[in-house]
Amino acid sequence: MPGAESVSARPPMQAGYLRDTRSGIIDTRSAILRDSRDEIRMAWRRSAGLALDLINNSGRLRGAADQVIADTVGTELVLNPQPDLRWLNYSQEETAAWSRDVKAKWKRWAWEPRECDARGKFTVPQMIDVALRWEMAFGEVTGLITYLGADDRRRLGISTGTKVCMMPPTSLVQDTNEVEGMFQGVIHDPVGRAIYYRFADRKGGIEGRKDVPAFDADGRRFVIHVFDPMDATDVRGISRMAPAFRQHIQHETLVDATIQTQIMQTIFAATLTSASPSKEAFEALEALPDDQTDLRDEFLAYFGGSLTRARDGQITVSADPRISHLAPGEQFALHGSPTPGPQFLPVSASLSRDMARAIGITYGGLTMDHSNATYSSVRMENSSIWPVVLRRRERIAAPICQAIYEVWLDEQIAMRRIAIKGGYEAFRRHRDLVTWALWQGPAKPTADDLKSAKAATERLQNGTSSLASECAELGNDPDEVMDQRRREHQAYLDSGMPSPFARPNAAATEQGGETEGEPEPKPTKRGPSSSTGKSAPGKKAIRHPPGTGPWRKI
Repeated sequence: MPGAESVSARPPMQAGYLRDTRSGIIDTRSAILRDSRDEIRMAWRRSAGLALDLINNSGRLRGAADQVIADTVGTELVLNPQPDLRWLNYSQEETAAWSRDVKAKWKRWAWEPRECDARGKFTVPQMIDVALRWEMAFGEVTGLITYLGADDRRRLGISTGTKVCMMPPTSLVQDTNEVEGMFQGVIHDPVGRAIYYRFADRKGGIEGRKDVPAFDADGRRFVIHVFDPMDATDVRGISRMAPAFRQHIQHETLVDATIQTQIMQTIFAATLTSASPSKEAFEALEALPDDQTDLRDEFLAYFGGSLTRARDGQITVSADPRISHLAPGEQFALHGSPTPGPQFLPVSASLSRDMARAIGITYGGLTMDHSNATYSSVRMENSSIWPVVLRRRERIAAPICQAIYEVWLDEQIAMRRIAIKGGYEAFRRHRDLVTWALWQGPAKPTADDLKSAKAATERLQNGTSSLASECAELGNDPDEVMDQRRREHQAYLDSGMPSPFARPNAAATEQGGETEGEPEPKPTKRGPSSSTGKSAPGKKAIRHPPGTGPWRKI
C-alpha cells in the first residue's frame, strides 16, 4: 500500500517513564545503576585530585572556599551550653552560672594552640576552617582526639591532656574487604556501626596501617568522621564540587580560548591591502616572449618607481605606531576585536551559577559580579542560600565542635577544674544531658539593616519571637548579651548618666496616670456648625466646663 514503508518506520508506541522523543535524545545518554557507596569508592581518588587541582589553581574557587568558611562559621562558632541539670537539683540561676563558667574556660582552651592542638599549631576555630576546606575538596572531615599523660604535659608545659589531631581524609585508607567488614578503610560491626578506622601510618619513611577505635570503653569519641551522605548506606563522602567539575572546566576553557583569541586579534588587527602583484606575477612578466619586451619593461619600470617612492615611507604597528606614506593602490586598515561575542557573558554566567549552586554559595559570592543585582534580587538570593548555610553549619561544622567539646568537658570535670554536684560519677551517668550544647555562627546577611532591625522589633512586640531567637539570628549568645547590658546599664546609673538601655516612655505609673513624656492629644480645630449648632457628621460633640476648652473667652 502507498506509505506502508513510512508507517513501518515509525518508532513503537510506549508509555510511562523514559518515553523518548523522535530525536532519541534519551538514548544518547547511557547510564548504569550502582550503589551510592560503590560510586563514591570508585570515583573518590579521581574526584579528590581534581578538586585539589582546581582549588589550588583557581582564585575563584579559593575565594569560594573562604566564602563558605565566612558564611558558615565567621570567626568562630560560639559555644552556648544547654545542660539539663534539674536531676542534680540545680536552680535556673545555678545552671546559668555553671554555663558561664564552662564558656569562659572553653574559650581560653580553644584559642590556645598549645592546649587544644596535638601539633601545637592551630586553634579550634582554625581547625574548623581546615575542616570546611576539606569538606569542599574531599567531601568529608577526619581527625583524632588523643590524650597526653602527666609526663607529656609537664614536658610540654601545658595543663590539659585532651588534644585534637586533624588527619587529612587522604590518610584514611581506601582498602575494602567485605569479609572483614571493612569498606573504604572503615571497619563495621555486624549491624553496620563503625568500630574502627584504618589510617595510613608513616614512621621513619616506612608506610604502615593503624586501626583506631571509634570510641573507648566509656563511650568517649576517638575518631572524628563527618560527611554529608547521599544514601543511607554511604560510608565516605565525596567532593562537594564533583557534580560541577565539568561546568568549571568548561568555563576555564571558554575563558582561556576567548582571551587567547582576543590577544591574537589584537596583535594582528592591522592589514595592508595592496594592488601590487605577487611573486608569481613578476615571474609571469619575466616569462613574456621576446616580442613583448617593451610591455614587460614598462610594467617593471612602473612598479620599480612605486616601490622606490614608498621606500622612504614607514608603516609601524608597535608601541610607537607610525604611518608616513603608502605605495600607490595600497590601503591600510585597523580592525576591532570581534571576541568575545554576544553569547560569552550568558554562557559564562550559566556555568558559574552551576558551580555556585554545587558549592552552596551565592552567584555573587562566587563571581563578585553584582552588576545586575537589585534590592529584591539580593534579598531573594540570601533567603534561598541561607538555609543551605545553616544546614552546613549544623551538619558539618557543629558536630566537629561538639565532639571536641564533649571530650574536653569530660576531662575538665574529671580533673575537678569544673565543679558539678555529685562529682564525676554523676556526670558519667548523665553525660549526654550535661554536654548538650548549641553552636552559634554569624548572622544572616541583609540587604538593608534598618528594615531587618524593624522586622525584629515587630516580631518581639507582637510576640512571635523571643530575645534569644533574635540574638541567635545575629550570631550572639543571649546570656552574654543580657549580662553585658546589665553591666553597662548599671555603670551608666552609677556614673549619673542616663542609660541608653532605659526606655523613658515604656511604663505607665501605678495610679494609671499618663506615661511619662507622652504628649497630650491636640484639640480639634473644627468647631460646631454655625448653622445648626451641631458638630460635624461623624464627630462626637466635646463638652467643656464654662470658661475652659479651646473656645473659652480670653
